Amino acid sequence: MLADPLTGDASLDGRRILVTGGTTGIGRATVKRLAGAGAKILTFGRHQPELDDALRNAGLPPEAGLTADASTREGVAGVFEAVDERLGGIDILVACAALGANPLHEMADDDWRYVVETNLIGYLACARAAIQRMDAAGGGQLLFVGSISPEIKAPGESVYAATKGGIHAFAETLRKEVAEKNIKVSLIAPGSTGSDMQECSVDEQQAAIDRQEMLYAEEIAEAILFALTRSERCDVVSLRIEPRLQKTA
Repeated sequence: MLADPLTGDASLDGRRILVTGGTTGIGRATVKRLAGAGAKILTFGRHQPELDDALRNAGLPPEAGLTADASTREGVAGVFEAVDERLGGIDILVACAALGANPLHEMADDDWRYVVETNLIGYLACARAAIQRMDAAGGGQLLFVGSISPEIKAPGESVYAATKGGIHAFAETLRKEVAEKNIKVSLIAPGSTGSDMQECSVDEQQAAIDRQEMLYAEEIAEAILFALTRSERCDVVSLRIEPRLQKTA
């Protein structure tokens, strides 16, 4: 008779986790959820007031966060210096840092390039730095927060969908490249979720949630927790989660 397949699910107690973009939306909810599961968290965002609020919300000390910009070489280098100094290494990377965007033709050249550098290049740069450390330590896990936008292709999301489509292809290909290094790669693809990225007001977001057209950020954080707490043999490759009445256009 086979053993209980659920025995041995992973605990996050004491696990060293970097959450990028942990100051708003899904990232903020994830920081709180993973800290509540006993993980040692480091997170960052671009603005100090939002960082301070996110750390207070999660019950974390000031040294659990820093301000940095994931779109720049200097920002990523500074984050991983803090990973080494404050966490003593990294077991898990949760990449959330991303920006919304307008249609390409409505954006200034610097603006759309900044979105690409944050949403795509920032993910790759953080993944590269994490892989280097995980490889030396014997393994780890990368989790990327994507989006269903590359699937639904809604008007107005051309730039955003392009970056998230790149992340989807990157995650599923990278998984095959690092599997022998004992590094797992997971992709979470949320549908419409209440966050600072939404153009509508907080009241409008709550109304959409009440109509089951939008999710709470905490529901995505719960999916992230699920993916990070599977047994070593279980790989959550791609998980799509969306509201029951998700708008697809």
